[in-house]
Amino acid sequence: MAWEEWEQVKADAGEPGGHARMQLNQLPVDQGASGGAGDLVVSQDDLGAVGHDAYLLWDDLRTTADIAGAGADKSGEGSTAQAASSLTSHGFAMGAGLTKTVEIWTSQAKSVLQACAHISNHLDFTKKLHAEDDAKIAAQTAAIDGGALSVSVLSKYFQ
Repeated sequence: MAWEEWEQVKADAGEPGGHARMQLNQLPVDQGASGGAGDLVVSQDDLGAVGHDAYLLWDDLRTTADIAGAGADKSGEGSTAQAASSLTSHGFAMGAGLTKTVEIWTSQAKSVLQACAHISNHLDFTKKLHAEDDAKIAAQTAAIDGGALSVSVLSKYFQ
């Protein structure tokens, strides 16, 4: 839209009975995946399941993805690194390529291991922290006899 057109549309919109109007794009209130609620709800069981799956993935990857150390000899050099050394010593360019492949694979595997460990540890921490927060809130809002406060007493805190 050219500047002149924009100015004309604004002028038309300001006149009584003007037909042009501006409308911003937005998601209608009654639509959306959450049904309009807008709140994310996660239960402790959900967090535990995700954290457990992340731990299982970490453990499985840790034990099976180590191609640098697989088939290690007495010096600790893995079979893939041994093959790369052998190929290089016999003048094959593929030896250097295999060495680079092992380096990249090891780096990427470590990154995935770190991500899985971070997810698992973070969810365990979150679960523990929220349980502590719940206990603290319960202790602060308990009646003198240790029971739950009535709704009428709690409502005083929100006034």
